[in-house]
Amino acid sequence: MEKTTAFAPCHVTGFFQIFDDSADALNVGSRGAGVSLGLGVKTLVKTRRSSASSLRVSINGVVSDSAEVSEQVVKVLRSRFKEVANSEIVVDHSIEVPFGAGFGTSGAGALSLALAVNKAFDLGLSRTEAAQIAHIAEVECRTGLGTVIAETSGGAEIRVKPGAPGVGEITQMTVPKEAMIASMVFGPLSTKHLLSDQKTRTRINELGGKLVDELLREPTVSNFLRLSRQFAEYVGLITENTRKALNLANGTGLVCSMPMFGEAVFTLGKRELLEELLENLRKNGLNGRSLITKIDFKGARLLE
Repeated sequence: MEKTTAFAPCHVTGFFQIFDDSADALNVGSRGAGVSLGLGVKTLVKTRRSSASSLRVSINGVVSDSAEVSEQVVKVLRSRFKEVANSEIVVDHSIEVPFGAGFGTSGAGALSLALAVNKAFDLGLSRTEAAQIAHIAEVECRTGLGTVIAETSGGAEIRVKPGAPGVGEITQMTVPKEAMIASMVFGPLSTKHLLSDQKTRTRINELGGKLVDELLREPTVSNFLRLSRQFAEYVGLITENTRKALNLANGTGLVCSMPMFGEAVFTLGKRELLEELLENLRKNGLNGRSLITKIDFKGARLLE
């Protein structure tokens, strides 16, 4: 079988505004702001032409029967390209962060898969066109709105105009050279459920767009963190563990917030300060999964 590998960074969204009224998935998306992580999803695709099409998806080495977004990516590509339809496809996603914790794993999986399948079958799609396939899959599965365009771009982005890659617009924040991202994760939250909950949607849209406009006036990481915390407090999804972590962080000089959507906290700063913060959280009885990583400025890409 032919083999192709691609990588997409995972991503943390601090705040956002929902735009999902359009009948065209390419125009659906969000305005918002976030940061792409040095950790992400590496996707290996093996392909072979066949008279009977098949698809097998594994996540971290375990065959999955619930890889909805990956299945949707392949479904869209098979509907457009006969060579993809008449094939065996084996997908192995290696995910470097916790699932469902606000790190955009479904978007990164979809994006790396679309890039790898495009290369494997020599479909001739541009990077942007392949990323649009991933965006469509995320929108149709209701697992994300602005994640794919952010992970395609990389960096610390402000999503100025909603939509898929090539439709939406992004600008970059000013990032200190030494800045890294730290997070402590306590558990998952369901993006699909929360994007469908009217009370949550209303609170998101009451404030999210205003914060984007405010960040654009001063597009710095420190302002992003401050506005993200304001958004998290307003939307009202902070759990007991997350609240304890946020309170403990208040006295450290680091502004922490909650990723949208995950039962977790995150912040940016110098590595030594981030290590001290996570150690302080652990000393105070918080035993979530912790990580520190660089910011990914390259965005999604082929590896081989």
